Parts: sequence; C-alpha cells; structure tokens
Amino acid sequence: MNFLTKFSGILIFLSFITSIYAYFFNKDLVLISGIIAWFALMILYVLLSNKKILNTLFILSLLAFAFSYYKGFDINFIKVFTVNQYLLSLLIGVGFLRLIASPKKDKSMSLPKGKQSFFKTYLGIHLFGSVINLSSLILVADKLYKKAPLSNSQVIVLTRAFSSDAYWSPFFVAFAAAITYAPNLSPSIILINGLFLAFIAFVVTYLELSNDKKFKLDDFKGYPVAFETLVLPFSLAFLVLLTNHYFPQVKVIVLIALFSLLLTLFVLPIKKGLTKSYNQLKMHLIDELPKMRLEMSLFLVAGMFGISISTILVGYDVSLPFETFDWIIASILLAIFIVLSMVGIHPIITIAIIGDFMSSVNHTLLAITFLMAWSTTVSTSPFSGLNMTIVSRYNFLAIDIFKLNISYALKMYIVCVLCLFILNTYVIL
Repeated sequence: MNFLTKFSGILIFLSFITSIYAYFFNKDLVLISGIIAWFALMILYVLLSNKKILNTLFILSLLAFAFSYYKGFDINFIKVFTVNQYLLSLLIGVGFLRLIASPKKDKSMSLPKGKQSFFKTYLGIHLFGSVINLSSLILVADKLYKKAPLSNSQVIVLTRAFSSDAYWSPFFVAFAAAITYAPNLSPSIILINGLFLAFIAFVVTYLELSNDKKFKLDDFKGYPVAFETLVLPFSLAFLVLLTNHYFPQVKVIVLIALFSLLLTLFVLPIKKGLTKSYNQLKMHLIDELPKMRLEMSLFLVAGMFGISISTILVGYDVSLPFETFDWIIASILLAIFIVLSMVGIHPIITIAIIGDFMSSVNHTLLAITFLMAWSTTVSTSPFSGLNMTIVSRYNFLAIDIFKLNISYALKMYIVCVLCLFILNTYVIL
C-alpha cells in the first residue's frame, strides 16, 4: 500500500469529520468536506477497476454544465460537490461498526444443516446486514466458502437476506439516498412498510426453497449466528431513535454516522484495550477506508450528474410528465428502475437524476419507491455491488445469480405494486 492510498484514507475520514462538524456548527464548511472527498477520489481514481461508467457520467456532467453556463442557467456549484455528502458520511460512519460488531457462529448450535440452520442463517445475515451492511454478508459467506463452493441455495439466502435490508434499514445506504432526495418522508411509514416487505421476501424465499426439491432445503448448510452479538449494533439503533425523539430536526443519517463513530470509540477500548484499539483504528483509516473507493466514486459522480441534468430541466422550466404522483406512476417508475439496473445503471444514478426534479411530489411515496427499487434490483442485477462481490470473491457466475433471483424479483415487484396501491389509497394522503 503506497503513501497516497494511505493518505486518501485520512482524507476520507477528514471529510467525514468536517461534514459532521459543518452540520452542527457551520453549514458553510460542508463545501470543504465535499472538496476533500473529491480530492481523495482523485487519488484513488487509478485504483478503480471499472471506470467506464464513471468516466461517462463525469464527461456528460461537464458537457451539461457547459451547456447550462452557455444558456445562462443557474448552476448551484455548492450542491455539485456536496449533494451526496451526508450519504457518504453515513457510509463512512457505519463502516466503523465492523470493528466492534461482527457475526459469530453460535457455538452451542448442533444444527449444521437443515431448515433451522436456514432460518438462523437468513435472519443472522439480514439483521447484521441491516447495521454493518455488506461486511456481514462477506463474513458469513467467507465461512461457508471455506467449507465448500457456495451452493445455489446458499447464494439465494445470501443475496436475498442482505438485499431485503434495503426495504427498511435506516443504517443502509439506500435509506440515506432516499432521505437525501426525499427529506420530508415519514420514517414510521417507511419502517412499517419496509419490514413487511422484508418479511414477504423471506416467505417467498422459504417457499421457493422448500417447494423445489433441487434446492434440498433439509440439507441446507448454513452459518447460524450467535444473536447476542447483535447487542452493540442495536444499541446504536436505540441511541439514534432516542435522540431523534427529542431532537427531530436533526437528520437521521447524521445521527447514525455520528453515533457509529462514538459507539466504536467507546466500546473498542473496552473490548481490545487502548493499544490494540489504536492499531485497529489506524488500520481502518489507512486500509479499510480507501477500499470504499467504488461506492464513494459512484455517490460523488452520480450526485454531480444528477445536478447537471436537473439544472438543464429547471433552466428550461420542464414540468413533470404527470399531474399527480400516485401508485400507478410510482409502479411505472419502479419498473424503469429495475430495467435500468439490469443494463448496468445503478439505482443511485437514477435517484440522483430524478431526485431534485421530483422534489415537489409526496416524499414518502417517492422514498418508498426508491427503497423498493434498490432492494429488488440489488439481489438480481449482475451489475450490483452485492452480486459483483459474490462473482469475484466466490467464483460464482453472474448469469447464474440472475437466473436464481429473476423470478423472485418479479414476484417482489408485484408485491411492491400492491403495497404502493394500499399506501397511496389508504395511508399516504
């Protein structure tokens, strides 16, 4: 690891600290945090494996801004560099939880395979994934892969248990994206609807595996998780909810990012001692943070591209192609999200493009549509970070993951449309 890569990790952390400080004390400093993040990205750019989509978005953004400048349209340059800054802060903050919360096998378990192993593995990945994101899946999948190549049923559990977190988890990047572009959403409706969809996703998965004999659910080999290790991450959830109750004006994603770091700084020395804690934090800054380069680059460049497009739309005073944003329009939008993701357009790019443009519609319905799209596509699209991780790390073909999950995605789309109808008709005014 060279000096510049290590230095980029320090810059990413500095961007995080500056973002949190700016939010509470001096909002003008958020531009500084954005510039620091972009500088870190410039250093890490050479290490990115797939630059084509990023280069395309960046060039299109520059062309769009040049056109807007020529036409005399108002360009919000501060927003160009900071639109996804708090989303990025959430990603950085939650990453620290890996130091104090990782799924461990329940040593008392005497069930190496079978339905109970399936239940506990699915639930363990889902609950840990809801807090520490992709790290939970990798930790469990690594354990499974050491024993034998991943089976179809194991891949199904890994992808669906993790991706269904996006329906509801406030610690998930999908939620941060939704609340960034639809800040006036109703958290309670989002949570209840998301938990319901996550439960349906589990039921659909269980029925598919149990009814199709080729998956041999009774022989399922999982990695049952000791759920007492969930105490720390869910302590974070309690802190966030309690603070949000007394200070509802503070952004939830800022609270999550802040408490993630504070909880880590408090618990890690207790578990590891001061010397080991210092070494682990140091390695996290200079080794783990630079590994976020793919997600960071996507959020920064997609945010810039979204602002460039919305600048032109606003400049031409383009209105929405519909009078009312109802469940029908939301369902069509959801279908567009899914189709675009299958050809390599990440949900964050689509959200960034239409987010500002649709700021006048019902934010709760819009945010729910965003979360539905993210969860449904992540499990199935060959281009999602989740599936690319499984392909590269565990020698599994992308086309096989697509075949395993495409019917699931279609079923969940139908369920999502029904939920959108019920929410729009009976719940969201």
